[in-house]
Amino acid sequence: MRSLSDHLSNYAAYHQDGRNIATHFVGIPAIVLAVAVLLSRPVLAELSGVPVTPALIVLALTTLFYLRLDAMFGVVMFGLIAACVWVGSHVAAHSTAAWLSVGIGLFVIGWIIQFVGHYYEGRKPAFVDDLAGLVIGPLFLVAETAFALGLRTKLRDEVVSRSHAMRAAMGVKHATA
Repeated sequence: MRSLSDHLSNYAAYHQDGRNIATHFVGIPAIVLAVAVLLSRPVLAELSGVPVTPALIVLALTTLFYLRLDAMFGVVMFGLIAACVWVGSHVAAHSTAAWLSVGIGLFVIGWIIQFVGHYYEGRKPAFVDDLAGLVIGPLFLVAETAFALGLRTKLRDEVVSRSHAMRAAMGVKHATA
């Protein structure tokens, strides 16, 4: 199985333009929240008074994936996605029209923002070549935030070096905008 550095380097190879990365800080959270909202119905069961929804199952599975890659990032990802699931459960408690409007609206807006960013990048989204990109995108934002705060510098340097090498191998210039 691929390592944290493998996943982040591959994702970063598709995300070098600053405008693209900036759009991802808006688009990805909107999409994650939209998925949490949409998966907060139906309630499949109740365990000790806790409603088990598809959103809760996805939270558990993605948390296991992220924890396997990196304990600290996994804990942060759990907290962020759990917050989205919490908001999603509150939105799902409203009328079907409100639930679908919020969920579908956020999903569409998030993807539009993502594709605008990739227009600036001049490259297709990473998930087109590797579906893992759909799960790595949110983690990429957490890693980028950590890097900007001066944390995980060894990982940052490795990801930057490897992603630039990947882009060079693909014949794509490094973007700096």
